[in-house]
Amino acid sequence: MKRRVFAYPYIVWMILFIVIPMFFILYYAVNVNGVFTLTKFWNTLKDGTKWSVLWESVWMAFKTTVLCLLLGYPIAYILSNMKKSVAGFISVLFFVPMWMNFVLRTYAWHAILEYAFPGLGKFLGLEGSVLMVLVYDFLPFMILPLYNTLSKLDKSLIEASRDLGANAVKTFFRVILPLSVPGIVSGITMVFIPAITAFTVPALIGNGKYHLYGNEIELAFKTLSGQGDYAVGSTLSIILLISVLVSTLIMNHFDKDQQTGGQMW
Repeated sequence: MKRRVFAYPYIVWMILFIVIPMFFILYYAVNVNGVFTLTKFWNTLKDGTKWSVLWESVWMAFKTTVLCLLLGYPIAYILSNMKKSVAGFISVLFFVPMWMNFVLRTYAWHAILEYAFPGLGKFLGLEGSVLMVLVYDFLPFMILPLYNTLSKLDKSLIEASRDLGANAVKTFFRVILPLSVPGIVSGITMVFIPAITAFTVPALIGNGKYHLYGNEIELAFKTLSGQGDYAVGSTLSIILLISVLVSTLIMNHFDKDQQTGGQMW
């Protein structure tokens, strides 16, 4: 009974900041000017342009995640083989920028591209620029779980692989990579989910020329004579919530053995 008492604050927090907001989203999705109707809800679901923007967001999040993995894995692997004091110092260098507000970091990139180097201003509004800043923002979230997993690998397994005649490449693909799957899955989850919902980066770096699903939701709440079309915005939010939930379930499916690590091939 005493242990349950400690859970009450979390239950209250979930009700206030998760359950109630979701209720309001559902309410406004089917309520137009005080009248219950599914017209705008179904019209939004049938709007092909909204689904195109969602797919573009998923594709952008996928590219961001892949690039973060390709860049983050070698960095995490190198750090895991360093002395802890050196690895800790270098890790701090990666994470110091994360102490700054996300919006401020994005504004900094906007200033760099537009003012610090005027010749680079032409890159604002390009898909590649948005992708670059997203990778910059989310790369530490890929490095951290990978480093935690790789640094805890049983070195005796690697030595045993070498003793049995496996070269460095075969040892990596047969031992190290499979055992680091939990870190890979955690990193993918920590990057893909926030990347698919990003709207600050495409809004500032996209410069009004390139926007993703988060920007579509923002525009929906700002339209309709400045009052916002809450029905459309809420419906888009529901679609995004379902997309994030599906993505999370898929990641969890591949993360069943997260605590103990993956299995060697």
